[in-house]
Amino acid sequence: MINVGIIGSGFIGPAHIEALRRLGFVQVVALCDGTPAQAQEKARALNVPHAYGSVEELLAHPDLHVVHNCTPNHLHAEINRQILRAGKHVFSEKPLCMTPDEARELVALAEQAGVVHGVSFVYRQFAMVRQAASMMNAGSIGRLFASHGSYLQDWMLLETDYNWRVDAALGGASRAVADIGSHWCDTVQFVTGRRITEVMADLSIVWLTRKANVAGNHTFTHDEHAQYEEKPVTTEDFGSVLFRFDDGSKGCFSVSQVSAGRKNRLTFEINGSERSVAWDQEVPQQLWIGHRAQASQTLSDDPTLMNRDVADSAHFPGGHIEGWPDAFKNMMAQFYRAVQAGVMPERPEFATFHDGANVMYIIDAIVKSHQQQRWVRVQA
Repeated sequence: MINVGIIGSGFIGPAHIEALRRLGFVQVVALCDGTPAQAQEKARALNVPHAYGSVEELLAHPDLHVVHNCTPNHLHAEINRQILRAGKHVFSEKPLCMTPDEARELVALAEQAGVVHGVSFVYRQFAMVRQAASMMNAGSIGRLFASHGSYLQDWMLLETDYNWRVDAALGGASRAVADIGSHWCDTVQFVTGRRITEVMADLSIVWLTRKANVAGNHTFTHDEHAQYEEKPVTTEDFGSVLFRFDDGSKGCFSVSQVSAGRKNRLTFEINGSERSVAWDQEVPQQLWIGHRAQASQTLSDDPTLMNRDVADSAHFPGGHIEGWPDAFKNMMAQFYRAVQAGVMPERPEFATFHDGANVMYIIDAIVKSHQQQRWVRVQA
């Protein structure tokens, strides 16, 4: 059995625990939260046997093999450092850290530690996304012409929508691009096999101040008796980005957290010389395949219809519903196969610290491009 510790038990920590338990050969033995009382309460609720109020205590837990960092953004870099210095395999929520310099440092530390390292870019793990990547790799899409799409949400639509991500000190210099644009960039780079090398960005803040509930940051709850205080906003709600790939092909994408009615709509379309493919995360079991001289197709995630090299990413016969939790399981299964082997794969299917750092460099270039109003090269 592989023994795992979880740091952070907000929305995403329990999602990690659920996915790990579905693997069958991993056991979550310890949980860490901000205080011992919080940790004990969550551990009881999630049936985790040991609870700790500090990272140091969790890392000292006997016979611990892997640690998941599920904390808020501003804590990622330091906790990832602590895990690596303890010699544990590490799986980090995204973003990997807050700055490009931290990203370079963490990649170097991970390489020096010789551990298995992963970052939670989950959308590349959907069956139909992996099908699109397989088609691209096999040459059936042809020469890459263009890539485009968007990632749209509405959870920050209202002036009274506020949580820690709005505070640049906690969430980072970028919000919409770093939070969801990072997923779009990783997904499309995975599908195309290309790297984004240059960007031109235009970002927008729709609420220059937001009203924060003085009783707490309850973004998704309505309290008609709430008292609010004005908070300045310095991070973007919306953004559009032109980009260039390393092969010379081009594309564009938009991100928004203020698009009414859009809950979690990551979409991309890849146009090639032979055909196009398009995918929508809110209809995740369908891949649109576009043709010029014949009727376009909609492929479902029936394993018998998929390319053989990715058919195992769909777990049930055609027509059975699979979605985000199943993509999360795929990600964990790939990561933990590497943990079982004790070394990083030569060509990992899961996102690594290298991929997490790459996206940090893209975000940094996007922020600089908006500030300087020009094309900016992505620095490695």
